Amino acid sequence: MTAERSQLYYSCVFLHVSFQAIQSKVMTSALGDDTPCWLDAQLLRMLSGELQRCRQEAAPFTEVCQALDTAIYHCGLLMAQCPASVSRRLCQHHIEAIISPLKLATARLSGRASANSPSSAGQRLRSWFGWR
Repeated sequence: MTAERSQLYYSCVFLHVSFQAIQSKVMTSALGDDTPCWLDAQLLRMLSGELQRCRQEAAPFTEVCQALDTAIYHCGLLMAQCPASVSRRLCQHHIEAIISPLKLATARLSGRASANSPSSAGQRLRSWFGWR
């Protein structure tokens, strides 16, 4: 793995773990699913900026760019509604929609992208909704 690819890999791992920590915090909240989610908008802005930076650095890796574009899109949707304008359930949905492509980007950067990972947009959408 080249130094550039390695640095991008570790940045994606950082983002993946960061969003997993947020997801865990949201999921373990004692509040009900329909109550507003109170994420730290400043933290989301920082992570969004890091996602954007990673996307720029991923330009030579087309398959990684696609995954990061999806994560950026969902992060933008989440940020547009935060703080407190989105229910915990919808917040969890957006966070999972950010984590999944980050996991795929990390796997692609490491060369471990599995053969069963969805490759087309339709396959990703079906797997995201749990359809087979």
